[in-house]
Amino acid sequence: LVEFLHHGNTQIRQIAAKSLVSYSHGTQSSIFKTNQLTPVKDLKLLVKDYAPIAENTLTILINISTDPEILRSLAEDDAFLESVLARVTNPKEPNANLLSMLLANLAKSDSLSRLLNLKRPAVPSLSSANTALDQLLDLFNAGVHGKYNPLATYEYLVYVFADLAKFPTIATHLTSAPTPPLTLLLPHLSPSSPLLLRLATASCIRNTLLALPTPTSTIPTLLPLLLPALLRPLIGPDPPFTDEETALLPEELQYLGPEQKRETDVRVLEQVVESLYLLVGRGGEEGKKGVKEGGSYAVLRELHLWVEDDGVRGCVERVVDVLMTEEGDETILGKMREGEDGRVVEVGEERGGRSGRGTMVREEDSEDEKVVDVF
Repeated sequence: LVEFLHHGNTQIRQIAAKSLVSYSHGTQSSIFKTNQLTPVKDLKLLVKDYAPIAENTLTILINISTDPEILRSLAEDDAFLESVLARVTNPKEPNANLLSMLLANLAKSDSLSRLLNLKRPAVPSLSSANTALDQLLDLFNAGVHGKYNPLATYEYLVYVFADLAKFPTIATHLTSAPTPPLTLLLPHLSPSSPLLLRLATASCIRNTLLALPTPTSTIPTLLPLLLPALLRPLIGPDPPFTDEETALLPEELQYLGPEQKRETDVRVLEQVVESLYLLVGRGGEEGKKGVKEGGSYAVLRELHLWVEDDGVRGCVERVVDVLMTEEGDETILGKMREGEDGRVVEVGEERGGRSGRGTMVREEDSEDEKVVDVF
């Protein structure tokens, strides 16, 4: 079948592409690596073919791009990358979502960091940006609700940003003034957003904060925008905060009622809390002070009482440990690194273990409902 991918007859190409989709999974996908990746070279060209052929072609490429050799062939091919970018930014492209998914897979390759400075012609219907990354950022913001292309939502583009955010230059770009692109993603942390978007957004924020080359100067400027967005999904309906605790919260979080929803996916919760940990641990004295004085402790206390997942509880305890410590920021920063599984951990913590030194409780029976820390 792979030999028919470059056949001159359109119907034969279409039948071949459609039939080969089922071979793009598991061990059968090795057929695409024959003759020095000749089938992959054919598939790159078929992305430009008629929409039905391109649809099956993109599905195959998405599936087989998990193979390191094929990923390298796709991601490092400038002509192919330009072809994908030209199509995904076309407001009439019927396969825009599949192209977004393919870009998300290609972003697993470090070579895609070149999107930051990759020059492209401006797309008048989209924006005046002339670099690939800025065009993709504008594309997501314009199209996530189907306003740019009624056939697409571009949700998978956030995974592109999340993977690329591990590069310090791109983390810096995502947090650059006057309007940091990262802040445009914050509304998608809301529990009302699709899970895919919430996961990707939480990952993008966390990776960005972890990769910032100058966190002590950058994080304090981001705090007023980031902190409310990070705390909101951690708060449940009718939060039982005291008046004093409520007054510390960002203004938009002070009057949440029964309609407020707390995030329920533990993967999102863990990454959001890890982001708070990074704000505190990498943001210098200002970062720590901003998070502490922004009402975070009460939010984390209630989350700790509510959540049953050990991973999330451990993350909460790590944040509180740092908030309550009297150590200097350099000592705190020196204890931080990224674990093998991508979690933010402290040096000395066993993989998969918990670093919390104690438990947080709310002493509800006391007359003044005083918060008691037990460490």
